[in-house]
Amino acid sequence: MTDPGWVLPRYGAASLPDVLPSAVTTLVGDRAAALGFVDHIGLAARLDGVRRIGVVLVDGLGYHQLEAAAAASTAASAVAAAVADRGSAGYGAIADILAGRLGALLPLTAGFPSTTPVSVVGLGTGTAPGAHGVIGFSVRVPGTERVLNHIKWWEDPDPSTWQPVPTVFERAVAAGLAAIVVTRPAFAGSGLTVAAYRGAAYRPAGTIDEVVTEVRDALAYGDGPTLVYGYHPDLDRAGHASGVASAEWRDAAADADILIGRLADDLPSDTAILVTADHGQLDVPEDRRFDLDTDRALRSGVDVVAGEPRVRYLHTAPGAAPDVIDTWRAILGDNAWIGSRDEVVDAGLYGDVTAAHLERIGDVVVICRDDYVVVQSVVAPSEASLVAYHGALSATEMMIPLIVVRG
Repeated sequence: MTDPGWVLPRYGAASLPDVLPSAVTTLVGDRAAALGFVDHIGLAARLDGVRRIGVVLVDGLGYHQLEAAAAASTAASAVAAAVADRGSAGYGAIADILAGRLGALLPLTAGFPSTTPVSVVGLGTGTAPGAHGVIGFSVRVPGTERVLNHIKWWEDPDPSTWQPVPTVFERAVAAGLAAIVVTRPAFAGSGLTVAAYRGAAYRPAGTIDEVVTEVRDALAYGDGPTLVYGYHPDLDRAGHASGVASAEWRDAAADADILIGRLADDLPSDTAILVTADHGQLDVPEDRRFDLDTDRALRSGVDVVAGEPRVRYLHTAPGAAPDVIDTWRAILGDNAWIGSRDEVVDAGLYGDVTAAHLERIGDVVVICRDDYVVVQSVVAPSEASLVAYHGALSATEMMIPLIVVRG
């Protein structure tokens, strides 16, 4: 399965799951190989002498959205002086990065699907989705008709068994590093948090000011090598709700620019900040939406629907998969790739898939092309009402930045 418009995951070379192992390799030095860490990205050479690394993920800041984010920040800075509680300080970091005046900018890929649960667990474990098992935004729990939404997941199923791979944070702590996670208070104890970040100390932070303060304080705490992770979700939320072309997205991009600028400002010489993302986003017009709940033919032979609008997992009735594939191809045409689980797995989109995780993928997989989606207007009306989406294999969705700034 190939498509000239697709970007495939570059696991073990230049992908989001390679970031934390490369960072830990930098911090543990000559012990990396014995501890099982590999620097696929080449951070150690860039960060020689660094003993404290902060990795911050800006949800939705795709590589191909950096130009728009820089423009949004430039526009915001023109009026910032009139805002009493902000001023213009902090604006312009992304523009400086793009111009080569601040840090280094490296292109990476997300994992597949290019969606938040898959990405944050890939980042946290340093492994591809086929190994960690969080293999979609939502997946069917094998042996049941239950669909598990990884964003709304808590203790069932048990995160430590559903996602069995030790996290990079657990391994880092065992190697003598301090490991701290800074993210929203509401995420404490969730299934996704445990699956992605277990082993790290948890520091709640709900605003940009709090994220900056907690990340920088955590980096300065103690005397030993330190790994800190921070998360900022607002840009992704603005895109979903209002679209990447909206004023709301531009405001959120300007705020993300401030976050990056403040994190990178006046770093100590032994400290580095890495900024990355989990995916990009693209706006989807109303006339590019196929609806499972209004087209009966799309439901024929399908028992359970999972995934998300850009990548659907269809669990079919026994023996129905070939007919489902034919029907969906006839209706969606060239607007999506439609094929079997085996085809997707064999193509390496998930990396090597553990046998226990295979049934979490649909019998039939639908990967939307261009700016098409498959929604469920009745079953999931809030999902169907979004403006921007992600999850598939376009360059806009798959390409993410790694911004490296050292003191």
